[in-house]
Amino acid sequence: MTLRVLAWLTNGFPVWVFTGGVLALFYPDWFTWFSGPWIVWGLAVIMLGMGITLTVDDFKRVLVLPRPVALGFLAQFLIMPFLGWSIGRMLQLDTPLAVGLILVSCCPGGTASNVVAYLARANVALSVVMTMCSTFGAVMMTPLLTKFYAGTIVRVDAWGLFLSTFQVVVGPVVLGLVLNRLAPRLVAWTLPAAPLLSVVTITLICASIIGQSAEAVKASAGALLLGVFLLHTGGFAFGYLAARIFGYDKIIARTVSIEVGMQNSGLGVVLARRHFVDPLTAVPCAISSVFHSVIGSVLAGYWRVRDRK
Repeated sequence: MTLRVLAWLTNGFPVWVFTGGVLALFYPDWFTWFSGPWIVWGLAVIMLGMGITLTVDDFKRVLVLPRPVALGFLAQFLIMPFLGWSIGRMLQLDTPLAVGLILVSCCPGGTASNVVAYLARANVALSVVMTMCSTFGAVMMTPLLTKFYAGTIVRVDAWGLFLSTFQVVVGPVVLGLVLNRLAPRLVAWTLPAAPLLSVVTITLICASIIGQSAEAVKASAGALLLGVFLLHTGGFAFGYLAARIFGYDKIIARTVSIEVGMQNSGLGVVLARRHFVDPLTAVPCAISSVFHSVIGSVLAGYWRVRDRK
């Protein structure tokens, strides 16, 4: 019964993230206490949660399914950054918002994609491997792509982004892998609650950022929300299309679509707060978490209904 309740609460993550974001606009003080080092440690908890779910078999699956994994990796870091840059220009977003949109588009796949892949009846094992590969790849790809696309707008410290990405991604994930290997009983005891803890943490991170810039978000709501919506809708659509073009079945196409459309928005928030002066740069990253969660869940529901028919 307890496991069922935990699963139910975890699967409701789009509702929690959306509710937290809306409340933060009108009652920012409820969430702004979760700031500064809390956000960094919060992301570390999320990445640690990902690490303890990984096993040696997950790495072996890369060798079993190298082509779809490679397709997901390339689509993640080719489609999304270009979309982020082009949408920012098309909508003529203010500089910090455009940079924030580019930054989150250059981030790896989000851990929530594995939950959505399960709900969508996609290939969950493949989703986990894709998330793992894009997460490790982000150490190099996120700084380089952010420098390439956003460097034309503002000064970008690519080396600083690299060090921060390595610190908040690789360290916790590797620690999780080590714990999974050396302390399996401890991991088995904490594993059922780990996804829900990640959901609560990402909700607090995003609500905090939105709350800290509530007035600016309201002032730029139209263009900002449209930009983030187009980014993730495009990611889901082009990810699915890319897989179908290369001849993969609908299950793998769904998996690639979800992986490309959902970003590690928490990483974007941390990098924005650490390396960009204007606090508004973090806002598209926080909004992104709400949009990709809601769009992904709606899409998963649509696919489940279609399968029944």
